[in-house]
Amino acid sequence: MDCTREIAVALGYDPERFDAPFVIAKGKGELARKILEEAKKHNVPIVRSPELVKKLYELEILQQIPEELFIAVAEILVFIRNL
Repeated sequence: MDCTREIAVALGYDPERFDAPFVIAKGKGELARKILEEAKKHNVPIVRSPELVKKLYELEILQQIPEELFIAVAEILVFIRNL
């Protein structure tokens, strides 16, 4: 497994602070694996979307997702809500 190709981005949403979901953690390789382990440990749903995660990875920590990603992220949130 090529750990340099593993990327993880965790999103949060706090409507009192932000108008849109925002990046709370991101990492590649070992850090990506640790983010995924923590998500599993806390029963946080994991959705794999390679193209979306690449775009989200470009954002800074606490940066809100840009408007052009609203639909893609909303679709994931609806999917998670329906689990």
